[in-house]
Amino acid sequence: MGRLLYTLLLTLLLPLVSIWMKWRGWRNPAHRGSLRQRLALGLQQRGDRPLWLHAASVGEVQSLAGLVRLLLREQPSQPLVITVGSPTGVARAAALFAESPHVAVSLAPFDLPGVARRFLAANRPRYGAIVETEIWPNMIAVATRCGVPLSMVSARVSQRSTTRYLRYAPGLVRRTLVKFRNIGAQSEADRQRFIQLGADPSRLQVIGNLKFDFPLPQGIAQKGMDLRACYAPHRPMWVAGSTHPGEEEVCIAAQQDLVKRAGSAATVAPLLVLAPRRAERFDEVASWLTGLGISFVRSSRAADGRGAQMEGQVLLVDTLGELLAFYAAGDVAFVGGSLVPVGGHNLLEPAALGKPTVTGPHSFNSPEAARLLEAAGGLTRVTDATTLADAIHGLLTDPVSAKAQGQRAAAAVVANQGAAARALALLA
Repeated sequence: MGRLLYTLLLTLLLPLVSIWMKWRGWRNPAHRGSLRQRLALGLQQRGDRPLWLHAASVGEVQSLAGLVRLLLREQPSQPLVITVGSPTGVARAAALFAESPHVAVSLAPFDLPGVARRFLAANRPRYGAIVETEIWPNMIAVATRCGVPLSMVSARVSQRSTTRYLRYAPGLVRRTLVKFRNIGAQSEADRQRFIQLGADPSRLQVIGNLKFDFPLPQGIAQKGMDLRACYAPHRPMWVAGSTHPGEEEVCIAAQQDLVKRAGSAATVAPLLVLAPRRAERFDEVASWLTGLGISFVRSSRAADGRGAQMEGQVLLVDTLGELLAFYAAGDVAFVGGSLVPVGGHNLLEPAALGKPTVTGPHSFNSPEAARLLEAAGGLTRVTDATTLADAIHGLLTDPVSAKAQGQRAAAAVVANQGAAARALALLA
């Protein structure tokens, strides 16, 4: 597929996408104005030649944190423009970089030629860096014509994506990749797949995964202790983070199994902290739990401090930006997107906190991170409700073993840090 056909398809879809975004903004005030940002309309003209960084969503924003910290340490007055492909990612970036006066955050523009020209003309970036893998044919082509050099850092591409690219748009992907000044891949396997897709081998190097360099927020341990004292001061607690449809059912089945085991052993049943990946699913999951007759509390309604009295089976996290603190509060972390073929979410956050981490069989989004944690003995694999219940039960009832697994996970994170410094050197 050529870029002209790609652009035609996006243009035909634009009216439908615009209607959907308007409807979403009508339902949720937080999304109002997002269409104008996506179309790069009404942008203020900048004259400070910022560095432009792009992240696809929340996970990639987390990856950026270590790199941004190094950038601002090396050049405190360097202006940065960070674009993110999702509203939740924008909210996370705004929270992470709120104290940095030189950082501006916005939704990423649509990948249409006119939109790209408006965005680049308004911001006039001196350089652009894309985190992980966002192959935008139009934006990258326009940036190249405007003389904006581009890099891709902590770049990854799965074998499944490589196969699809080669099947449906080999020429388009090849012509896009060769426009990058350089690409810093997460692993040698990623580097080889980029070469297979047509990237210039002389511009490719392995720099590692930026997610290993994510700086834990100050006070996160204390915040975790406060949450634990509020919600589960006298009972075990496990956290299922970033779950997708099909995974909540598995987690609830595992929780019910754990409650039965606790009853048989005359011990205290654990609390399940359930955190769906997307905000638009909070009400859906709450209604589903109600229909099942599961006793639960929504975190947004327990924020008045009465959580210590909760006796339900489940705490439903329906607020954004709190998952890391709940990981810090829990005894065990299950990371979602892994029991269904989504590819798995960030295993390194609970691992960095020293928590024994559990995941499903699907980790193709970050296979190298999963491999390193597993090799270190800091990661447990499960496949269904039974194996999930077995894993959680084993870790909750053997705190010595659980602590050792968490320590191994944290040590593996520390041992593989340094990608942020290598990415900064690549950009320099």
